[in-house]
Amino acid sequence: MASKIEFVEYMADQLRGAGDITYRKMFGEYGLYCNGKIFAVICDDQFYIKITEAGRRICPDLTEAPPYEGAKNYFLVEDVENQEMLTELVAATCEELPEPKPKKRKKV
Repeated sequence: MASKIEFVEYMADQLRGAGDITYRKMFGEYGLYCNGKIFAVICDDQFYIKITEAGRRICPDLTEAPPYEGAKNYFLVEDVENQEMLTELVAATCEELPEPKPKKRKKV
């Protein structure tokens, strides 16, 4: 089941305090970016954020689960109403994630 754009837009709005939040459709679901770094996915209208040590410290009780079959585990965040916690979690997670690699230019 594909995620609804309304849920994706809601989550982007909830996370706006963490930085420049954008999203892209990926294989029928959505990837979320903060300041250019992919940090989470939305699958089946559920919010999954990459696992980091900062995330473990901030939310030690989050469930780990794969967002889709064959994927590695992410934190499954079920309390998507708590904007303050979400902002803190996303900002800390993105701080730990590496900068995206520059895209290679195609040779003509």
